[in-house]
Amino acid sequence: MSVSSKRRVHVFDCFSCAIHRMAPICEHCRVQIIGQGVEVEGHWYCGAHDARAEGRAGIVDKV
Repeated sequence: MSVSSKRRVHVFDCFSCAIHRMAPICEHCRVQIIGQGVEVEGHWYCGAHDARAEGRAGIVDKV
């Protein structure tokens, strides 16, 4: 599989390898974010709860 990011193409044997290399890491709980996450001023979080725990205000999860 190939994944394009920032004008570069990355080639992986499987989806798990792509996740390991490409997924952002939550700055609160340190897990890799797979799927939906929250980016605030260049910082990534699993969701609004973790963003608020790190002092980010006004972040709301949309369900």
